[in-house]
Amino acid sequence: MIRRDYLIVGASIGGASACEGIRKYDKRGSVTLVGAEVFPPYKRWILSKSFLREKEPNLKKLQEPDERWFRAHKIETRFGTLVTQFNIERRLAVLANGESIEFNKACLAMGSRPVRPPVAGTNLGNVIYLRTIRDALALREMANLERGIMVVGGGLLACEAAASLRLMKHKVGLMHRDPFLLNRYLDPETGTWLTDYFAKHGVVLSMGESLNGFEGKTVLRNIQTKSGNRFPVGLAVVACGAEPNLDLVRNTPLSGPHGSPVTEYLETEEKGIYAVGDLAFYPDRIMGGKSLLPVIIKATSSGPFCCASNRSARWILPRPSCAKPKANEL
Repeated sequence: MIRRDYLIVGASIGGASACEGIRKYDKRGSVTLVGAEVFPPYKRWILSKSFLREKEPNLKKLQEPDERWFRAHKIETRFGTLVTQFNIERRLAVLANGESIEFNKACLAMGSRPVRPPVAGTNLGNVIYLRTIRDALALREMANLERGIMVVGGGLLACEAAASLRLMKHKVGLMHRDPFLLNRYLDPETGTWLTDYFAKHGVVLSMGESLNGFEGKTVLRNIQTKSGNRFPVGLAVVACGAEPNLDLVRNTPLSGPHGSPVTEYLETEEKGIYAVGDLAFYPDRIMGGKSLLPVIIKATSSGPFCCASNRSARWILPRPSCAKPKANEL
């Protein structure tokens, strides 16, 4: 049995921020960071921007912090490792290799996963869900082999992916069920202007079209819409939203319909267990009620840290900083 003062589940930017906060106020507490990806924490939001467009992508530029920081601050890292069980009452986490970690405090930073549309063909080859470094590298390689690329979605990630692919001189189409881009964030006038801007720069737009399915035996050949149209493309980038990665704590008080409900200190209903980033369903002081943290607050500022007065104090939220998404990189 391994015993730790702090267990961070999820090697995301939020998880890395939690590690930085702990070491700022607790130099000696034992910390383990567990992540499913083989890569150390990295700036995921750059994948659809400069990382995708660079001729020679530099993986080290994505890291924040780099692996040397974890070693220097005596934080145990277990990358490429899954947590398969999380026992709230016993304060115990079980890893895929059978090891168990008993913890005093835990931070859930598993992030989110792409929403897969409820249509046929979502698992076909050449249907990309841009979420990880491997997804971005695969998209770069396949984009150079296929003549036509279709981006499915009209949100921020869809706009960024379409803009980057167009800047890379690829033939790009974008299909969205609503009449203008970023319709969840922009008023009709601004949204229409942005949509026209994309069209003027060579993105072939199919607005008002709803996805009905992806066609092909093993790899994508056509995209079918509910109106009956078919688009012959060899590569699709699906950006239809994201959902919190709650499988580990499903059917527990830590799991809600929109994320893990937390207080203003990012503490869940279970004392000593916290949630950050895409997982945190957070009290909204501006609009009232609760909302998810992504886009509004960066994962780097939602990572909790330990209060300086004593190690048993609760983790608190530093002052949030607004994210600055760029949808007009064309």
